Amino acid sequence: MSSRHPIIATTGSSGAGTTTVTTTFQQIFRREGVKAAIVHGDAFHRYNRDEMRIKMAEVQSGRGTDFSHFGPEANLFEELETLFRVYGQSGTGRARKYLHDEEEAAPYGQKPGTFAPWEDIPPETDMLFYEGLHGAVVTDDVNVAQHADLLIGIVPVINLEWIQKLHRDKAVRGYSQEAIVDVILRRMPDYINYICPQFSQTHINFQRVPTVDTSNPFAARDVPSPDESMLIIRFKDPRGVDFPYLLSMLPTSFMSRSNTVVCPGSKMPLAMQLIFTPMIWQLMDRKMHAS
Repeated sequence: MSSRHPIIATTGSSGAGTTTVTTTFQQIFRREGVKAAIVHGDAFHRYNRDEMRIKMAEVQSGRGTDFSHFGPEANLFEELETLFRVYGQSGTGRARKYLHDEEEAAPYGQKPGTFAPWEDIPPETDMLFYEGLHGAVVTDDVNVAQHADLLIGIVPVINLEWIQKLHRDKAVRGYSQEAIVDVILRRMPDYINYICPQFSQTHINFQRVPTVDTSNPFAARDVPSPDESMLIIRFKDPRGVDFPYLLSMLPTSFMSRSNTVVCPGSKMPLAMQLIFTPMIWQLMDRKMHAS
């Protein structure tokens, strides 16, 4: 970890709420005058959209091993660790963008589902902010987690994650229920081996738990809303956390353990503002003294 060039990484599967986290951090950065280099994890996928379809077809026809966006075969873990290490040392590094749609692809003259060219991180940034699947990944070959100053896990309970995936993939991508269930099953080994272990590396976890019945996620008619959820906030090291202040600012919140706050799911953005603003001050203060 380098205090001179701080790195904040949020990790969690898509649909978990990582976009909410990124938006909240952008608001904090803007308000506090912090110039952050923002990097998204899908830029470190190994295959573009067409290549991924071909690989998936090979797997489904039995010519390849199980593989998914969660595991090392479909990602550039080494390049991600290199970015974290180099940025931490020097405040520089190389990254690229995954072009999701026509609007993002147009400036590059490329088609959606491809990668923009690798580029240097803009000079003179205050910190690096990563949002994606693998901000705290550790394997036999790489240890991305060791390079981050602040690691944040965003994870709904598994039933809620499946409900969100089912509804999003049907509505946005037009997938059938059978196709989505097949993806969930195929991703499970990588989810267990590469996603879950990260949440033991993270410094703070945010876990949304529904307060409505999700017993059969494959028959749920709608996605439980934040108002129909509670948020579990777990601090790996509770020292220095002002719990009385947090409890007073988050109505109806309480502590379920000495390092865990429970609050209404709709209060997630507010909780993040309260928790992360002083942490960013600390990182900026350490950066200033290290320079």
